[in-house]
Amino acid sequence: MVVETEIYKKLHDLSERIRHLLTNSVTVSIEPENLLCSIECNVDALPVVCKQLVSRIGLSFATMIVEESNEEWLIQYVFYSSRIHILVNVMVRQEIDNPSFPSMSSIVHALDWQEREAEDLFGIVFEGHPVLGDFVLHEEWPEGVNPMRRTFRPEMPYPHKETRPEWQPRRILQEPGAFMMPIGPIFSGISESAHFLLETVGEDVVRSIPRFFYKYRGVEKIAEGKHPMEVVLLAERFAGTSAFAHSLAFCHAVESIAGVEVPERAVQIRILFAEFERFRHHISCIEAICNSTGLAVAASQAAILEEEALRLSCEFAGHRYLFGLNIPGGLSKDLSKEDCTGLLKRTDNILKRLDRLYKMLQYSSSFLDRLEEVGIICTEDAIDYGLVGPVARASGVCNDIRKALPYKGYENVEFSVPCETEGDGYARLRVFFQEAFQSVMIMSQTIERLSDEPIYIPIKDYPEGSAIGWVEAPAGAAFHYVRIDSRGRVIRYRLTTPSFTNWHGFHLAAEGFAFQDFPIILATFGLSIAESDR
Repeated sequence: MVVETEIYKKLHDLSERIRHLLTNSVTVSIEPENLLCSIECNVDALPVVCKQLVSRIGLSFATMIVEESNEEWLIQYVFYSSRIHILVNVMVRQEIDNPSFPSMSSIVHALDWQEREAEDLFGIVFEGHPVLGDFVLHEEWPEGVNPMRRTFRPEMPYPHKETRPEWQPRRILQEPGAFMMPIGPIFSGISESAHFLLETVGEDVVRSIPRFFYKYRGVEKIAEGKHPMEVVLLAERFAGTSAFAHSLAFCHAVESIAGVEVPERAVQIRILFAEFERFRHHISCIEAICNSTGLAVAASQAAILEEEALRLSCEFAGHRYLFGLNIPGGLSKDLSKEDCTGLLKRTDNILKRLDRLYKMLQYSSSFLDRLEEVGIICTEDAIDYGLVGPVARASGVCNDIRKALPYKGYENVEFSVPCETEGDGYARLRVFFQEAFQSVMIMSQTIERLSDEPIYIPIKDYPEGSAIGWVEAPAGAAFHYVRIDSRGRVIRYRLTTPSFTNWHGFHLAAEGFAFQDFPIILATFGLSIAESDR
């Protein structure tokens, strides 16, 4: 009761401050049970609202959600406060025949790619945005065909648009001797398709222009009309390396709509698996960084540790990448106390060897020379671009959704958020190592508190409604928005992933450094192309 009263007071104080700043231009309401303050305003007031929330109140941007009904467009701009642990949802509406909204990217720069994505997928025009079109949907996609519109029929064939023979990529540098170096979209190994166009007049990269969505899968469209138990399969399969985190965020949203409190045992084992996934993910990132610098022995050592972690996943969870565990209402598989203790013991053994690797790397001068003061992102840029996860925390932005918006058990766990200030490749590497150590500590605390409750509570009916679920995925904050109709079917599923968020700011690290630094900088970001090309 004390916690609920405190949340209500925070939301009430925030809503009063918003009313004071914005006078009569908005309607404000609060939902303490969802940590939510909702603001509804007209299109003309939107720039003022966003500017006040970001500059005066200091909120961080989370996601933008576009919804189309028969009568109107609804766009929701979601912000959060890491200081008072609250979500703020700004809503604007427009008649369906008028798909035009003012661009907010100059006020909230993190909205840049989100607006470009919505323009491609919905056909919405964001007035004032400097670059629209040819983003998710590449140049061969026919004009006027927007795959997220209600009128779009995926079963119908659409004409393939032929590219113009004279087409050339957009150039920024025009100096004599300037040239463009393409990297990708095909890479060796397991990397998915992405294209980077590097512009230069010498050896240093002056401009880096990324191109993704070569394998756009339309997960949000596929989810429409499906039962939540079917959609959870989509949530965990578009990005295998963070499958558990994304299925967990989806389940959080659905459970919020259904008003279901997951049993405490399920909450604790979810945390156990989520932290084990983060631990394994970060080892993979460390292996990639060692490999990018040509440190073959260290890369092999890290790869062995990752493989051992994957085998532990398969042994204790039934799948190397933790598929099939999260379901709305809890988990599909239980672990005994002995299983949990065994998993922790063997994870701790991997951690000890990881610590030895960390200490050896700290004294490898040739390795450090490739990382220190390379790929720097300053704190101001990290904030401006809304970067998340280890990339942001290496640049002095210490946001972690497990602390900023504590969810489902994390409010009872003690851990620190590793944070560095240099913003270079070595800072990102240190954050990966330190977070791996913290994850094992969280696993240990969770096992100590393991209750004897059931692992699952069935959800018989899915009521009409909408909600946002969030998690701190291995690469950073992830937000999953779900709307369910009166038939219990998903009619809108919106994914905002940390890789999509952070790829937007990747060019900041690549520009100003030599060509040979590019693959190393790429590895230090630890991002997934699949998680972006959802």
